[in-house]
Amino acid sequence: MEWGLLVASLATVVVILAVLYRPLGDYMAWVFTTARDVAVERGLYRLIGVDPRSEQTWQAYLRSVLIFSFVGVVFLYLIQRTQQFLPYSLGLPPVPEGLAFNTAISFVTNTNWQGYSPELTMSYTTQFAGLAVQNFVSAATGIAVAVALVRGFAYRRSGTIGNFWVDLTRATFRILLPLSIVAAIILLAGGVIQNFAGFTTVDTIAGGSQVLPGGPVASQEAIKEIGTNGGGFFNANASHPFENPTAWTSILQVVLLLMIPFSLPRTFGRIVGDNRQGYAILAAMGVLALISFVALGAAEFAGRGTAPELAGSPMEGKEQRFGLVQSILYATATTLTSTGSVNSMHDSYTALGGMMPMINMMLGEIAPGGVGAGLYGMLIIAVIAVFIAGLLVGRTPEYLGKKIGPREIKLASLYILVMPILLLGGVALSFAIPGVRDDMEKTSIWNPGLHGLSEVVYAFASASNNNGSAFAGLTANTPWLNAALGVAMLLGRFLPIALTIALAGSLAAQDKVPVTAGTLPTHRPLFIGLIIGTAVLVTALVFFPVLTLGPLAEGLM
Repeated sequence: MEWGLLVASLATVVVILAVLYRPLGDYMAWVFTTARDVAVERGLYRLIGVDPRSEQTWQAYLRSVLIFSFVGVVFLYLIQRTQQFLPYSLGLPPVPEGLAFNTAISFVTNTNWQGYSPELTMSYTTQFAGLAVQNFVSAATGIAVAVALVRGFAYRRSGTIGNFWVDLTRATFRILLPLSIVAAIILLAGGVIQNFAGFTTVDTIAGGSQVLPGGPVASQEAIKEIGTNGGGFFNANASHPFENPTAWTSILQVVLLLMIPFSLPRTFGRIVGDNRQGYAILAAMGVLALISFVALGAAEFAGRGTAPELAGSPMEGKEQRFGLVQSILYATATTLTSTGSVNSMHDSYTALGGMMPMINMMLGEIAPGGVGAGLYGMLIIAVIAVFIAGLLVGRTPEYLGKKIGPREIKLASLYILVMPILLLGGVALSFAIPGVRDDMEKTSIWNPGLHGLSEVVYAFASASNNNGSAFAGLTANTPWLNAALGVAMLLGRFLPIALTIALAGSLAAQDKVPVTAGTLPTHRPLFIGLIIGTAVLVTALVFFPVLTLGPLAEGLM
């Protein structure tokens, strides 16, 4: 019965995504290739002094990304620190310095890690003028970087890779904003709230009283999913009935967070002029996602049994309203992307079940990954796969007519090293520094032992991959974790972006080499398997030791 529901839920999502793949992918390709600007865009370009017809070198593109993001961090930090003076403050005090720093970085990097209870910490103005704005522009930044890399493959002997300000504006106003308006209206119809009611005290049936929070939730819920952001308006996130009222809104949210990442391969194929290349990337993403989904389902269904069920398993911490299947589907989707939105507590999963969301992030969130970030992450894996194939047959590796030389493979290799260094380094420092270790053991870790280690590993996996979800058994609002996770989010976002943009510049400067009999076809099952094998092998070699100390050891006990 459960496997039948699992298959039915997955089939529903797959069918909807299949229907959206071509029109949404083609539309996004048109957005970034058309020469036409709409009136509001032209006005914005004049305001900020940008010539939309002028393209940037990769260095200028990267500077624009970094400057824009730095301003976003400062702006969001100031809003949090002064929210008591702003409208709709709800009587809340300013956000403490360390938490404001962590949160500003979190939302600018598209992580949306929340070491706080939102309804008790953030005013409405902070939510809609600060956090929601970053939900739009951080997602648009990821899409822009992905498109810049795609242009690197499509351009010939070009010293430029596009214009960041144009890409950012078009991604925001032509893609994210229209989709969010439609999604918000549908969510409103489904029961998600949208108001400025503040806190309302109501009488309960039992004769007591309860304080119900309000807020402009539907508008923020739409972009948090579409932009694969994930920050909840309420502490319970998508398990809160005001954020996710019904079973069909839960399925809808899964579709919203997957539709752009799974449609971007079509955009990639259209821009490079070969739709087969898009299908190959999509197939690799789909196979990895299916394996993860089935593995998590098997692990959680194995939690059945007399003793586990008497103890509350497997439903403790899961989605009680819609059943275990919806928890599995949501958990898989949110960690295969960089969303971090949850409708269940991953800390409550079986040991091996909790390992699967962790592995999804350790893969680099490439199946399909966050908006933009998933595509450029998968293309980096494809570059490495081509290089490995070239070594095996003794030929200079090529991908889409571009030679993968020493510079390109160095940039790709550095890209895949960033996240493991941040993840493993952060975990190691948390236990290697005596004062920090004591604070971790006495304050942060509520479940000592193997599970406690898993919670810390998950936290740094989430931060360094810009995911934002948590095992939920870890107290992260401490000086060390606010700072360490903030640094992991910052470097985990912008070092890969810098390397991706540099790779785009290197590829764009090349001419295309002609296809020969020795050229590896990159649209066939062999290459798809090579991409999948490369992704799995890199992850296994780097993370297997730490997994054996945490979830694997706990699951085999």
